[in-house]
Amino acid sequence: MKPINIGILGLGTVGGGTATVLQRNAEEIERRAGRAINLLVASVRDLNKPRDIEHSKVELTLDSASIVNNPEVDIVVELIGGTDLARQLVMQAIENGKHVVTANKALIALHGNEIFAAAQSQGVTVAFEAAVAGGIPIIKAIREGLSGNQIEWLAGIINGTGNFILSEMRDKGRDFASVLKEAQALGYAEADPTFDVEGIDAAHKLTILASIAFGVPLQFDKVFTEGIANIQGIDVEYASELGYRIKHLGIARRNAQGLEMRVHPTLIPHRRLLANVDGVMNAVLIQADAVGPTLYYGPGAGAEPTASAVVADLVDVVRALTSDPENRVPHLAFQPAAITNIPILTMPQVETAFYLRMQVLDQTGVLADITRIFSDHNISIEAVVQKDRKHDQDSVPLIILTHRVLESNMMIALEKIEALKTISERVVSIRLETLD
Repeated sequence: MKPINIGILGLGTVGGGTATVLQRNAEEIERRAGRAINLLVASVRDLNKPRDIEHSKVELTLDSASIVNNPEVDIVVELIGGTDLARQLVMQAIENGKHVVTANKALIALHGNEIFAAAQSQGVTVAFEAAVAGGIPIIKAIREGLSGNQIEWLAGIINGTGNFILSEMRDKGRDFASVLKEAQALGYAEADPTFDVEGIDAAHKLTILASIAFGVPLQFDKVFTEGIANIQGIDVEYASELGYRIKHLGIARRNAQGLEMRVHPTLIPHRRLLANVDGVMNAVLIQADAVGPTLYYGPGAGAEPTASAVVADLVDVVRALTSDPENRVPHLAFQPAAITNIPILTMPQVETAFYLRMQVLDQTGVLADITRIFSDHNISIEAVVQKDRKHDQDSVPLIILTHRVLESNMMIALEKIEALKTISERVVSIRLETLD
């Protein structure tokens, strides 16, 4: 059977890893796909840069557009990143009747609705397994492996940089700034780490996961996003003493009112498997009605782990080439006509438990004032811990864990608590999920 020719846009870390895996495992890939997958051409920024691929078999070019317009290329693999040029090239490839594989989470989160509509009209496939959690086949697990379930909620550690920082803060008692600097030196974080530490990268990925889990359009602009830059070592320490670990989670949960989509630091019980995912590793926990809880764990980035997902998508596309578009696996798991606009809840509408740290004057009546305010706003307390007072201070740290509460009630209560004369600093609040 005639080999399938592919063209790679961008031969950087992931592109180079993809080329290496395709060439090294060519025989095994052909056995799985049913026909050979031939890397015909790749675009690069520097034609003279040494590369660990068989140059004699691959044409290199500086012109990415020439690849999407090349009639000999059957599948375009977009690995250049960004959204503007990538969107332009992907849309042109689709218009030319080419299938597309991409690892670009921002592209899918921001422009996926438009891209999938164009692909549907042209009868081509856009595959994006590598866009979420690197080498973990989480898209396939939700879209295909769990297709007989109603998914109730999912929670994931889906940014390795943030997880590395929080792991180091907990294990070695280090502060955020010093760990971030090391993460940059190790190549885990970019020179501008905003996307990682502020949760934007995780929000892109959660947008995709929520869409395929619940059958809703991609809606990145409705994801609540909070980063980890304000997490202090003292709270990591106190959380550990109370039996919790702080993780930067992406959470999507459907209830009777609508759909929650949120990324923020979260206390979770240390006994949970998700709490023990450390370093740069990723993991996604899914609760579904038939199978119950399932956990997917592995490397969230890296040349060959991500290439593993890219090549898996290529194999899937090649397998499906002989089937008509209507009978292929839908891009967002649900048939296009069945995508629904479930209301997306704002954070004041969300229910979650809280960890609260207050600096209070060491005198009688303080706790009574706080509990009265909580009672007025239907907030139930699970645990209270007062830490020892330091010799040079007249206030003490008061740690409170609450049961689940409507966030709007908590925000009003905290405003009133911070107005008390016995509260010397702003209250630190971190959401808490038991993941039961």
